[in-house]
Amino acid sequence: MLFHDRREAGRDLARRLLERAEGVPTDPFVLALPRGGVPVGDEVARALGAPLDVLVARKIGAPYNPEVGVGALAGEGPPLYDERTLAMLELTAEKLSPQVARERTELHRREDLYRGGRPAPDVTGRTVLVVDDGLATGVTARAALRAVREMKPGRVMLAVPVGSPEAARALAAEADEVVCPHQPQPFYAVGQWYEEFDQVGDDEVITILRGHGDGR
Repeated sequence: MLFHDRREAGRDLARRLLERAEGVPTDPFVLALPRGGVPVGDEVARALGAPLDVLVARKIGAPYNPEVGVGALAGEGPPLYDERTLAMLELTAEKLSPQVARERTELHRREDLYRGGRPAPDVTGRTVLVVDDGLATGVTARAALRAVREMKPGRVMLAVPVGSPEAARALAAEADEVVCPHQPQPFYAVGQWYEEFDQVGDDEVITILRGHGDGR
């Protein structure tokens, strides 16, 4: 299984959601994780006739190598850490406080940029689908799901086109339902399952969101 790009992955994911035995999610609202999850979420939202907005989540990198993710944060909740990775790298939450402060600032900047001053959506009582382009370690998705729980939705679903089987199983405790139709093994990185996996830019995110208007 190899997707051409995020759009194709989003259409495949939307079809899987529409074909679920449980039927189409009730009163759905799609929250996509920028930036890569937004084109996927766009396809899902259009197929379901649902509003689309973003849920900004930020990876927390190790001090000596920001590409090594040791945790994540989303919303205004506390950072979530991969405790096993922290122990392996001999890190503590206190040592990571400068990284957390920087990522929190960037999170707020991106929320303002993408929403153009709009407040966060009211999803009280609705079925929220948290959508991304893939699931690797799952730490960012876990932070996002916990942030959504604070919004008082009626139901929380995690929907991703492809992901690690281990991460999908682990996140079943965080969401009411995990929809991850492709769970190849071995799984090393999300990008290996896409022919085209270029970075999604801020302008593309903003254009997609504007295409949906304020459907809340």
